[in-house]
Amino acid sequence: MKLATSTGDYSKYTNSQMKALEHIRNAGFKYADYNFGIDHTHQNGVYLEDTKEYINSINEFCRKIGIELVQAHSPMGEPLEDDGSFLSDTLRCVDACGAWGIKRLVVHSGYRRGLSPEETFEENKRFFTPLLDRAENYGVNILVENFNKMCIEGLYWIDNAPDLLRMIDCVDHPLFHAVWDVGHANMQEMPQDEALRLMGDHVLALHVQDNMGNKDSHLTPFLGTLNLDSVMNGLLDIGYNGYFTFEVGDVFTPSNKRRRYDKDTRLESAPIELRDAYERYLYALGKCILEKYDCFEE
Repeated sequence: MKLATSTGDYSKYTNSQMKALEHIRNAGFKYADYNFGIDHTHQNGVYLEDTKEYINSINEFCRKIGIELVQAHSPMGEPLEDDGSFLSDTLRCVDACGAWGIKRLVVHSGYRRGLSPEETFEENKRFFTPLLDRAENYGVNILVENFNKMCIEGLYWIDNAPDLLRMIDCVDHPLFHAVWDVGHANMQEMPQDEALRLMGDHVLALHVQDNMGNKDSHLTPFLGTLNLDSVMNGLLDIGYNGYFTFEVGDVFTPSNKRRRYDKDTRLESAPIELRDAYERYLYALGKCILEKYDCFEE
């Protein structure tokens, strides 16, 4: 397997995807997950008026620094509450993936209070159908994700392997598959190797992160209760040949959650050089995990 990480690693330091990619590459990563949520939040990148020029500039920049975009994550939203604008925004991601040669685009399913599981599947199918129609132009796989576990009365959402398979079966399209989030799965009772064997060759991408089993905290592996041996055995059992992609989020506690000291704020937020050091550690950690199972690829 090859190591990858998300451009979201640097979302607290820059809204420039090029700068994020440069930092990721300097840490050792040769493969990256493009987080369209950053573009959507700042209304830049693929949401600029001249999208074609931006897409070309990213292509050229990636060639220049020696990094490859191998998967992507669409913006977060409420697809079942959509007036058409969120679908349009997500279609832009499909087009960009096509232009960049990215074959794996993560798009979250939607949910709405009061819907039964069957109604949830059918309404999601209506949302995903035009995305898949567009994806056929490029051979882009649309990947639905297992959510983190959440128990709210009257609200159903897809957070486990059996239900994820039901969603895939309902949509029933050759380009509709799954991204497996090992941190979200850590909040479930089913062992990860068992869940992965159930998902089988529908798993085309990973989100690798950790937690304590009770909150979707996106910690670095070994800082939570995730059993990596179970994950790795499951991946090898299904012959997974995708990327081992980190999605660890904020590695430092945000400044608004720490004690205030207004007199001097030089260390109010962790400096970017510390994030860079952590990014190098993240690469070393991923390489170690894969080497232990004799499956690390440059």
